[in-house]
Amino acid sequence: MASFKDVFIQAIHDKMKVRITFFSKEDGKDITRLCAPMDYGPGRKMHDQSDRYWLWDYNSDTGVHPLPLKEEQIRSMVVLEDSFDPDEFIRTFSSAPSWIIPRDW
Repeated sequence: MASFKDVFIQAIHDKMKVRITFFSKEDGKDITRLCAPMDYGPGRKMHDQSDRYWLWDYNSDTGVHPLPLKEEQIRSMVVLEDSFDPDEFIRTFSSAPSWIIPRDW
């Protein structure tokens, strides 16, 4: 069985959306979201430099779309048959992102 990380990185390369269920610390319960996988690795501006799954949350209830999750928060991850266009989220950055996971887009 492939790890969450392997599945996630393949979804980045294939530009496929994922349905992810994770434990939300803020809500104190599991939440399921439709997301585009953006990157995997530490956050440059975060105090805790542990690796995270960086997702674009299409269903964000805060208006802020990037969703960083640690491995231990993730309950399930399903790659969907729906593709995403990276421009959906890249255009929101003030400058081109410097990705941690190499990709051809």
